[in-house]
Amino acid sequence: MGRDRQPYIGIYGRRNNGKSTIINCLSGQEIAIISSTPGTTTDPVKKSFEITDFGPVVFVDTAGIDDIGTLGSKRVSKSYQTIDWIDLAILVITENQYGEAEKTLINAFNERDLPFIVIHNKEDLKKAESQTEKSYQQSGAKYFVRFSSQSSTDPIINAIKQSVPESALKTPTIVGDLIQHGDIVLLITPIDMEAPSGRLILPQVQTIRDVLDNDAVCVVLKEREVDTFLSKTGIKPALAITDSQVFPKADASIPADIPLTSFSILLARLKGDFEYYRQGTPFISKLKDGDKVLLLENCSHHVSCDDIGRIKIPRWIRNHTGKDLSFEVISGLDPIPQSVTDYALVIQCGGCMVTPRQLKNRLRPFIRAGVPVTNYGMAIAWLHGIYKRAMAPFGDSNIGPDEDVII
Repeated sequence: MGRDRQPYIGIYGRRNNGKSTIINCLSGQEIAIISSTPGTTTDPVKKSFEITDFGPVVFVDTAGIDDIGTLGSKRVSKSYQTIDWIDLAILVITENQYGEAEKTLINAFNERDLPFIVIHNKEDLKKAESQTEKSYQQSGAKYFVRFSSQSSTDPIINAIKQSVPESALKTPTIVGDLIQHGDIVLLITPIDMEAPSGRLILPQVQTIRDVLDNDAVCVVLKEREVDTFLSKTGIKPALAITDSQVFPKADASIPADIPLTSFSILLARLKGDFEYYRQGTPFISKLKDGDKVLLLENCSHHVSCDDIGRIKIPRWIRNHTGKDLSFEVISGLDPIPQSVTDYALVIQCGGCMVTPRQLKNRLRPFIRAGVPVTNYGMAIAWLHGIYKRAMAPFGDSNIGPDEDVII
């Protein structure tokens, strides 16, 4: 099966149920520490493994969901946090367990539309009852597998193969549906103090690869070279993609009949809840005095004096709205420290360092609470009055002419 992603598979269950033993049995080697002492596994640990006729996967071994004490509760919290970024869950039980610990975990799976299978381990000590299997099937389990250390792992492997969602196996195209064979795509990539030394940022690299994968031609240049390139070559690109920070310059340089958007907007469409972003972006203009805006960064980085998320976007929003607003920035995938309803607007970065499931689960609580959400690129386009143009390549017709505003 050809694919470009390694699905993440989380292993959950109570302490001493044999989660690590199962990983070792599947891999045929001792890649996980096992012990008869409950609580041997502490923080989640990733372990890569190749499944024959399927491909590589990453197992995530987690602490027992029944851990106790102050440290134990922190371990349980860490285990639950992994649910937001895995593609398939395996719940390991013994002795027909189906208590509150298992039900709470299953609820977390189902809330995130996360497929899961159940393994009744240590079958040689106590066999699974038919009622136990029925209860788990009714709770949404895709498979119920009976297992002991003497059993063949084939039923587990087959259950994994059948349960990993297709979306976890292949990353959708970034621009493949926007371009045709042989098209020329212009990528505008500023090299400034925020650019990493000696390389391009990940969204730019990913887009270059996607253009090439779709048999098109990629031209990469800095924003100040655009005018010279277009005038000297006479080339008319089929699509222009810019870093959001230089949207105004790109808008001025790229003729109006050439579609223009940004790397961040493309990532929003690739990974995020794009329709919710569309709906949430106009709320920037409806912010009121005292509102709190949350900016979510999914990677940690050195903060420069003109950082896009911490400095530029807040400045642009204040200038645009003229309101007394407060801004909070959270990096990585740390928990939100307060109620999601405390925020009037959430602005999500492109999310180049996370999976679509991670990104969507990050925003799910806000969307369910009715808090407007948008994306760095879409917000910047709105604030600079070029939102309609930036969204035109995706068939956006929801924004009226009186709603396209300029700071």
